[in-house]
Amino acid sequence: MIVTGIEPVTKKKYKVEIDGQLAFMLYKGELSRYHIRIQEEIEEDTYRQILSEVLEKRAKLRAMHLLTKMDRTEKELYEKLKNDGHPACVIEAAVAYVKSYGYIDDRQYARKYIESQKEKKGFRRIAMELSHKGISRELIAEAAEEAALPEAREQIRELVRKKKKEECLSEKEKLRLYGFLARRGFSSSDIWDVLSEEQ
Repeated sequence: MIVTGIEPVTKKKYKVEIDGQLAFMLYKGELSRYHIRIQEEIEEDTYRQILSEVLEKRAKLRAMHLLTKMDRTEKELYEKLKNDGHPACVIEAAVAYVKSYGYIDDRQYARKYIESQKEKKGFRRIAMELSHKGISRELIAEAAEEAALPEAREQIRELVRKKKKEECLSEKEKLRLYGFLARRGFSSSDIWDVLSEEQ
């Protein structure tokens, strides 16, 4: 393994490339401690030592810090650590570590998310958002069952009542409300059925 690039990211932090690929990021003192120099070979033992003793510990601390700020899904945490420049094997170890302590739990995240959003959005929109956060369809369905979602048309009626500007809805106002409700993930048929009740 040959060090093919060392690029500064900040005054103290450097990207290290090995064999033309980004391997990890290290601080200036760590470069010197492990004798990492451009166009020089890095021993397998040194590489493994950097991964286990430096980067894994750093990724675990970073994961814990990220989770104290806000709840995240496993995918979101993985992406955050990846953006920090951690190698995949180090990220997997850090995610497994926080999971083992129950600090990350996609099932619980989905349940809380649905509870917090169910009065404002339709289930389709909530499910799409959770899916983008890396939650599986199975977990979304289970969490939805536990959350006792309100009936869609009742939800729409409540939102129309809060959002309508006119007592009797004009066609223009109905279209505005339709757009608002559609963006919230309610089905066209449910929206039009409720709006047609409005005179």
